[in-house]
Amino acid sequence: MRAHTRILAPLATSLLLLGLAACGESGSSGTGGDAAESSGSDASASGGGADCAPVAGEQLVVLEDDQQLQNADNIIPVINADAADPVLTRALDAVSAELTTDELIEMNAAVDVQRQSAEDVAAAWVEENIDAAGLEQGSGTIVIGGANFTESTVLSNIYADVLTAAGYDASAREVGNRELYLPALREGDIQVFPEYLATFTNELDESLGGQGDLASGDVQATLDALRPLAEEAGLVLGEPSEAADQNAFAVTQEFADQVGVQTLSELAEACGSGLVLGGPPECPERPFCQPGLEETYGLQFDEFRELDAGGPLTKTALQQGEISVGLVFSSDGALAQS
Repeated sequence: MRAHTRILAPLATSLLLLGLAACGESGSSGTGGDAAESSGSDASASGGGADCAPVAGEQLVVLEDDQQLQNADNIIPVINADAADPVLTRALDAVSAELTTDELIEMNAAVDVQRQSAEDVAAAWVEENIDAAGLEQGSGTIVIGGANFTESTVLSNIYADVLTAAGYDASAREVGNRELYLPALREGDIQVFPEYLATFTNELDESLGGQGDLASGDVQATLDALRPLAEEAGLVLGEPSEAADQNAFAVTQEFADQVGVQTLSELAEACGSGLVLGGPPECPERPFCQPGLEETYGLQFDEFRELDAGGPLTKTALQQGEISVGLVFSSDGALAQS
């Protein structure tokens, strides 16, 4: 899983297991056997009657989470309050205004699949999307932290390149997982970090003595919950981008075309039998995975296959036609259009 996600629960476990960030900061167990049997017994009651058995194919597509089952893990710049002058904040907001999930997918693929350097990928994105000559000019030394996975490295380099263009002496530095970089950010050892809105909201809340359950699928509501926490922690927030890296459910393009679906609601309406769900062992027990799909969307599954959290096992099972639907991460480079 990725460092920021909490697979299937309210975003929480080990930041370093990037297969990409499982459901939430960023994790969750069971064999899935009982869940598979129970969901299979009821499958005939579901949907419009189509046979939604797995369909093999190379290209994976994410079905839209149109009822906001997943928390809103949009990319957001977080800044140490002592370093947060208006010029710096507006420069980072310029990144947020342009960054999309599709671009995250393409950049992750460029590094992980095409083997380009994260620095080159970041520089190319900035050149294409940011009017460097139009940026206001500031000054000072700024260190942008990044976690130790591809996406965070690319984002930290994008921030560094944009702030350099805005007159700052800016550099990107890998600083590890949140347990390491959050204290460094609060203490000013690093000044900026590209964060994930929902995950950061829940984890900052928990670090300040809360329950760690404030985030939701609503970007604005989650941002409103985060602002007072950030102020208490000595941090300033930039604007969240459209780009998000969160739990998502994918099918093959061939499956989507055959069944005629683009959203999870459409999947529930269309499918009467045959659905096979794949994901991590904890999926049958976690509210952001099988139970959430069943309760929020009314989906019913003939079978659950125990695989991994957005990793190669799940993606391969989709492509080989072993599962109909699999848990992935919304900005995974494997979703890049070939």
